[in-house]
Amino acid sequence: MTMTELIDGFAAQIKEALVIGRAAQLTKPTVAVENILISGLGGSGIGGTIAAELVAAKCKLPVVVNKEYFIPGFVGENTLVIISSYSGNTEETLQALELAYNKGAKIVCVTSGGKIAAFAKEKGLDLIEIPGGMPPRACLGYSLTQLFFVLSYNGFIDNYYEAELEKAYQLLEAQGDSIREKAMAIAKQLNGKLPVIYATPGYEGVAVRFRQQLNENSKILCWHHTIPEMNHNELVGWRDVNENLAVIFLRHKDEYFRNEHRIEYTREVAIRCTGTIIDIWAEGASDIEKAMYLVHLTDYVSDYLSSVA
Repeated sequence: MTMTELIDGFAAQIKEALVIGRAAQLTKPTVAVENILISGLGGSGIGGTIAAELVAAKCKLPVVVNKEYFIPGFVGENTLVIISSYSGNTEETLQALELAYNKGAKIVCVTSGGKIAAFAKEKGLDLIEIPGGMPPRACLGYSLTQLFFVLSYNGFIDNYYEAELEKAYQLLEAQGDSIREKAMAIAKQLNGKLPVIYATPGYEGVAVRFRQQLNENSKILCWHHTIPEMNHNELVGWRDVNENLAVIFLRHKDEYFRNEHRIEYTREVAIRCTGTIIDIWAEGASDIEKAMYLVHLTDYVSDYLSSVA
């Protein structure tokens, strides 16, 4: 299956992931949970980054995302640790799992199999198995959706996300042709350019996802930053004309008005250095819908850019 075909299936993947999540057999913690750690890297880990942002305003406990071999010192028996590894063999995540287990944390594993699934079954840990056999970066719909279910089952968010994910995949299905058309136009603008991606708080995970997809699918370098933070440092770096750069703003209609002003000011500064400024606008009513729309559209951009003339 080609990457284009895998991206085509993103909406159907979210739909199937909802079925998997609803059928998951999970257990309640035996002691009170005080904090949450999501551990995973690459295409498996980005779901944790996006989920942590999307639930930040609703989750009753802090959610920390871990992307390395070791785990924070706060992890213990009062920590819910969600292990996310699509293959089940990510060496950093496997070590983090073992460390969390040794510290007595409550653990839920989300994987398609491998050593992590085997460890979970051997130790009697909660396990949500998702379909395997694909590149991890092409399975975000499966892994991300399960993170919501784990948080909801343990009482840290309610089940609002189910309706929002249903609306998200319906939106993606309804606007499939439009999304692909927009993505191709953007890919043509980015051809031969070094992309610079800017997003506002709550959407940095989506920006990171776009950056990673450009790295892996398009085989190019790029960077990202967030507004307003970049206005306090990176903005002063926009000094020299460089038409090889392309600035991309990930936008949505509910931006905080102060950040909206900052985006416009940043545009005024950047346009003195490069003529390629692109706004990618999200569709959808909820943050989940908007995030899934942007992920899907930018996934296509990364794929089309790999072959655009």
